[in-house]
Amino acid sequence: MAPTDALQNLHGTIALAGAGKMGGAMLTGWLAGGLDASRVIVIEPQPSAEITALAAKGIRLNPSDAVTADTLVVAVKPQTFREVGPALKHLVGPSTLVVSIMAGTPIAALEEICGGMVVRAMPNTPAAIGRGITVAVPARNVSAAQHATADALLRATGPVEWVEDEALMDAVTAVSGSGPAYVFLLAEELARAGVEAGLPAELATKLARETVAGSGELLHRSELAAATLRQNVTSPGGTTAAALEVLMAKDGLQPLMIRAIAAATKRSKELAK
Repeated sequence: MAPTDALQNLHGTIALAGAGKMGGAMLTGWLAGGLDASRVIVIEPQPSAEITALAAKGIRLNPSDAVTADTLVVAVKPQTFREVGPALKHLVGPSTLVVSIMAGTPIAALEEICGGMVVRAMPNTPAAIGRGITVAVPARNVSAAQHATADALLRATGPVEWVEDEALMDAVTAVSGSGPAYVFLLAEELARAGVEAGLPAELATKLARETVAGSGELLHRSELAAATLRQNVTSPGGTTAAALEVLMAKDGLQPLMIRAIAAATKRSKELAK
């Protein structure tokens, strides 16, 4: 990823709490985008070899001295936040920006446990290759400068959409946060169906993976609507049309996906309690 002025021009100390897959992907994106490594603190009790190696580039890993961060990015597992969150409070001063990427953790909980000016965000796992998408919502007391800082940090792994209504974040989590798993399941089941139709397992898996990946890239590059791209593949009375009659039936993909998103949205709301 090419360096960006937005990251190069960020000021102050940036602390990252949690450097697992998502936190690590964000950190890699920041450094690739030109963020000065010497201003980054990483709090991670079990750092991977990749994270440990970044200490040689200047990041401070688990420093023992007391530091107040200008920005704290919280990327710990949401199930552990109530336990580990209070330990992060020493990093937060009265004007610290706190950016959370934890699913199901509302702004109010972050303000209660960590303090600071909070931005709640939901990225997804394609962030690991710089192709994620993030939706973010700011608390009312987040300044324009802090909004720009959060945007620069989140945008290092892909585009960012901002919303004003925090209630939307449960559905966002269900659609884009959890969405990659649905796509991977499609690849799994497409391969399985290919085997049922007589293909060797290795060939079916390769065809499914490349078809899903290639179709996703075409969708990414094209300005056409997904429905139009689907119609472009479908000849009247052809093989695709026969399959789509099944997938688009009253008991097909649409009601199944609506139920799946509803279930994930409900679970996100439950996690927030």
